[in-house]
Amino acid sequence: MEKFLFIIREDLKKHSQQTEEERYDDIRKMDEWVRALADSGNYLYGDALEIAGKYVNKQIVLSDGPFIEAKEAISGFVMMQAKDLDHAVAMAHSCPHVKDGNMAIEIRPLMGFTDVRELGDEKRATGSR
Repeated sequence: MEKFLFIIREDLKKHSQQTEEERYDDIRKMDEWVRALADSGNYLYGDALEIAGKYVNKQIVLSDGPFIEAKEAISGFVMMQAKDLDHAVAMAHSCPHVKDGNMAIEIRPLMGFTDVRELGDEKRATGSR
């Protein structure tokens, strides 16, 4: 099985216009989807992200990130395992908020690098698969 990062993208301005009950309904739908993925053995872990944050660039300037002003922003992530990219895409398509058009999921395969803590004093080679 390969590992994939599901980057959850949503319209955060729309969230600010929802009622509390609408937000909780959305959360309940996501919970059901994630539980089904966990039951299938494909879900590894994930979390929602706070809207507030900081953006760091090479000038070491910390500022409110462009994710705050952007219409669509990253609202969370899920780490998954799947047979291949097509399998990961099928799982993302099963998300109720993807189905209703209120969310997009960017899927990125992990490269499978060895954790730097496991390298010890050894220098990393050009790949670690």
